[in-house]
Formats: sequence, C-alpha cells, structure tokens
Amino acid sequence: MLVNNILFLDGEAIVIDKPAGMPVDRPRDGSLSLENQLDSLTFGFRRWPQAVHRLDRDTSGCLLLSRNPKAHARFQHAFEAGIVEKRYLAVLEGVVEGDSGLIDLALTKVSTAEEGWRMRGDPKGKPSRTAWRVLAVKDGRSFVEFKPETGRTHQIRVHAAEALGAPVVGDPVYGDGVGESLLHAASLMVPRAGKDPIVAEAPLPERFLKAGFGID
Repeated sequence: MLVNNILFLDGEAIVIDKPAGMPVDRPRDGSLSLENQLDSLTFGFRRWPQAVHRLDRDTSGCLLLSRNPKAHARFQHAFEAGIVEKRYLAVLEGVVEGDSGLIDLALTKVSTAEEGWRMRGDPKGKPSRTAWRVLAVKDGRSFVEFKPETGRTHQIRVHAAEALGAPVVGDPVYGDGVGESLLHAASLMVPRAGKDPIVAEAPLPERFLKAGFGID
C-alpha cells in the first residue's frame, strides 16, 4: 500500500516513493496502476490527489501529487518554469568518460511499426539538458547522479545511452532490458511562494544494493 510510502504530506501536496513496476497512468491492459491506490491517499479529503508529473513504470522514487486544483496548477507551472530541483540515481551499463558534465542533447519522439515509439537525440528536437556526476565505478558499470534541468520524456534514459554511451541497466528500450531497471528518483524540491518548499528524499532501493551500489 502506498500509504506506507509517504515522503511528504501537507494540505496541498503529497510526495510518495513510487515503487518500480507501478505505472502512473492506467495501462491499456487494465493492470494495476497508481490510479488504483489514490483512494487510500485522500487523508480526509474528498478529492483524490492527482499526479503532477510522471515517472516511467520501471523508475522508482519521488512522485509529487497535488491535493487540489489550484495547487496542481502552481506545481505544474513550477515544473514548466524549470525551478523544481530533481535528483536521480542510476547504474549505467558501461564506464563513462569523465567525472561530470552537462549533457545538452535535444530530444524528439520517433515511431516505427516494428519498434513502437521512443525518444532520440535530434538537433531539431526540444531542448534537453541534464547535469551528471559519477559517484562510483564497479565491475564495468557506473553509478551516476543526474540532475535534469528540463523534463522531457525518457530524458535521463536517452541522455545516458546516447550522450554518455552507457544505457541504464535493465532499460528495455535504450539498453538490453536484462534485469531490473536501475533508475531512481532520489529527491525532489519544489519551491512555493510564501510557504516552505516541498522537500522529499526517497531511500535507495534494495535492487541497487543487490547490484553492489549504495550511498555511504
């Protein structure tokens, strides 16, 4: 139950630690999603909370939910304005060059009948920027911190695979899809005018520790 995954709660916002494998939007096959859990996250309100942004199905970690329409609009504006601070942790399949940097690779959506849709780097695409820093290297893999400055679909996954040449471990679209996906939304900070910011941090999941990577 997601009621046990609450990282932040007040009158206008909830941040949950979304489990890997749970889609935010209801899948076409009707399988379980975040929507099936919203009734347990009202905490006395009549209205169900609403997801402000999205995390991929296999990505775990901080997901912001609004508790009323006015808050939802303010939070969406904060994301669109690029003032929300997001921090992701990922294990990449390969040893990346350098210790840190800023990826500036515009992205566009492409689709084929054979492979379906995906994102890819394209100079004519939407601007996409991600700061990155290597935390550790072990057994041919890199443990990397990502801080996206923009919020494009699959941004970190594509930037890792195309710009760093090392896809996220377990990525079924941009990598080999072997094993669990090792991408985690570790923290979130949303500034609020006249109020304390929303601050949340999601602990590193067990699947990272099993892969040999942890936070000291």
